[in-house]
Amino acid sequence: MFDLNGALQRFAGKIALENLLAAALTLAVCMVAARLLLKLARRLLRRTRLEERIQRYVLMFFKLLLYTLTVVFTAGCLGINMTSLVALLSVGSLGVTLAAEDVLGNVAGGLVILSSHPFAIGDFIESGGVSGTVEEISLNHTKLTTPDGLTALLPNKELAASKVINYSALGRRRIAWKMSAAYDAPTEAVKTACRRAAEATEGILPDPAPAVCLTEFGESGICFTVYCWALAEDFWDAQFALAENLREEFSKAGVEIPYNKLDVHIQTG
Repeated sequence: MFDLNGALQRFAGKIALENLLAAALTLAVCMVAARLLLKLARRLLRRTRLEERIQRYVLMFFKLLLYTLTVVFTAGCLGINMTSLVALLSVGSLGVTLAAEDVLGNVAGGLVILSSHPFAIGDFIESGGVSGTVEEISLNHTKLTTPDGLTALLPNKELAASKVINYSALGRRRIAWKMSAAYDAPTEAVKTACRRAAEATEGILPDPAPAVCLTEFGESGICFTVYCWALAEDFWDAQFALAENLREEFSKAGVEIPYNKLDVHIQTG
């Protein structure tokens, strides 16, 4: 049966007193140096434009590195063979890297997102066919809330490498609402009704001024597109209110909104 106490005593007996003193002194010096270096690194990071979360992650990694070096130096003073330990750590780190490849990729993507600022919390973005408001940006994933109230978690590895559309970057969004009118409706009358609807819609910005363009000749009617701008936070409300006001203004102006219909002509012999 293995005698743990005996093994520890034999190991302690092999360590000379001077080695113990050297190890204790090395440990004390390394701990003091680590604190000073961490304090200096913290001051330098505060002068940068990095986000606070990135600063914490950098300090955490730097602290782990310093403590690892402290253990290595202290063990070397005790006469422990570090070659096998370093080899074991190398093999272990390789195994962990291979096993956590996706996790590390997401972490790297999270650092890229936090440092490059393609979007921020509260922005409405679209990526990979998923759109929503950014609720949280972590190292592993980015959480979105979709317009229909669902929560979507996007891996940072894929998000950092794919196309991202940020609808909130300018602080305002353009509404492009299509409206059809009958062919016999005067063009200027339709445009006037569209402008009145845009002016009556709460949330539509007066500058840039709303614009109405004839954009398409359809099978049953002429398509006009109303272009106007709203603040990013007012976009959805303004868009739906514009649709209601367009219907009301078309009715007041006597402009018919066409729909698909089938005319049947019966010929009698």
